[in-house]
Amino acid sequence: MLMIAALVVSTVAAYAQSATTASKNGPVLTWDKSTHDFGTMAQGDVLEHTFKFTNTGNEPLVITNVQVSCGCTTPKGWPRDPVMPGGSGELTVAFNSTGKMGAQTKPVTIVSNAINDAKLVFTAVVTEKKPQ
Repeated sequence: MLMIAALVVSTVAAYAQSATTASKNGPVLTWDKSTHDFGTMAQGDVLEHTFKFTNTGNEPLVITNVQVSCGCTTPKGWPRDPVMPGGSGELTVAFNSTGKMGAQTKPVTIVSNAINDAKLVFTAVVTEKKPQ
């Protein structure tokens, strides 16, 4: 009886795993790091960070747009050509702290054909610029 129960459990687990894998057909956007902390910066500074990613899916990945939450954030470049399975790319984002003060958290949304959500977030603490 114990053998039958073990067989049923292993069969169900194998089926669930293959169903999960089958439902994951398509491009998958996998980030090396999906967050970045600029740390403390003076008001008016402009800093950039490059996020790196890999297409871990089984179909070409196409990024069609990068959406930001305010004019202080600028996407500066991403691959315009399809990124093949196993291929990698970069997305550079600039943050202009002019007019900002204190803790900042800015989301970046990647619009693509990936089967997973693709969001990035960066943070910074903006302090008053010291006179020179």
